[in-house]
Amino acid sequence: MAAISDSFTPPRDRLARARALHGLLAAALLVACALSLQTGATDVRLTTLLAKLAQGEALSRMERVVLFDIRLPRLAMGALVGAALAVSGAVMQGLFRNPLADPGIVGVGAGAGLGAILAIVLGGLLPLSLARLVGPHLVPIAAFLGGWGGTLLLYKVATRHGRTSVATMLLAGIALAALAGALSGVLVYIADDSQLRDLTFWGLGSLAGASWAKVLAAGPLVLLALAASLTLGHGLNGLALGEATAAHIGIDVQRMKSVAILTVAGATGAAVAVAGGIGFIGIVVPHLLRLASGPDHRTLLPNAALLGATMLILADVIARVVIAPAELPIGIVTAVLGAPVFLWILLKRRGLVDL
Repeated sequence: MAAISDSFTPPRDRLARARALHGLLAAALLVACALSLQTGATDVRLTTLLAKLAQGEALSRMERVVLFDIRLPRLAMGALVGAALAVSGAVMQGLFRNPLADPGIVGVGAGAGLGAILAIVLGGLLPLSLARLVGPHLVPIAAFLGGWGGTLLLYKVATRHGRTSVATMLLAGIALAALAGALSGVLVYIADDSQLRDLTFWGLGSLAGASWAKVLAAGPLVLLALAASLTLGHGLNGLALGEATAAHIGIDVQRMKSVAILTVAGATGAAVAVAGGIGFIGIVVPHLLRLASGPDHRTLLPNAALLGATMLILADVIARVVIAPAELPIGIVTAVLGAPVFLWILLKRRGLVDL
């Protein structure tokens, strides 16, 4: 048992590399935050605002609105969503022991997409009193409930006699995604032109609708899920050796599975609810970190939060400047940048590229 436990301790050079990477990623996140606050359609620059504040000058009303009501909530939401997607991807890959796993496997994406489509297409059928109560938050609420509902359904299907089968959850997730796709197709067929436009933009993902209300709604759930995920590092390391071995060295495998699935459901459900569909962050970030500092989840998970937040914030900056003053949906940017990187990672793992 001691020999197995020692196998969880990475070599000193790898551990030092992971810690150094942690500092570099924290610095990169600060740079990305500064770029995000500096960039926008209006001619309001962070450097100008800081110079004014340093000289004791008051900011104009427009400058306060742009900085505190538009760019700061957008930055906060981008950091939360990026960290949630990246950590969820790392947890799923560790849980399924599959480098292609992502949060969509546990039904969050399929359920959230179906919930959002239901809200967009059939939201007008709600009673007037309920419609007034939820107001513009109908789609995020429906997406979150759909994501959680899909996850709980898969968890129930895959759990028998107090044990959750990862293989059953994977297969059931494929079936659920197909069913949700079919139902979504029916709703898309009956949608009108304006609803189709809303569906398209929601599916591509965006941070354009960021507000402090959305940040305060999604933030606590994402932060709680991220905090819970940091407790999974040792368990995921043990699970890499197989469930029987992990249980033999004292890891409560069933509890770890439950915490991992609920953590991913909470983080990804909240992220998808406020930002729509954003791909590749959950797959690419864990791969990059494994190449850089190894597979130890105790350092991989916190580094994934930093790199995921940084990558999504930078993708949002690109989305705002590439066709300014208009902006691209951020899902397009993450796909255009993420797909070649993911392909490069696959080729490098197979030894087909040297870079």
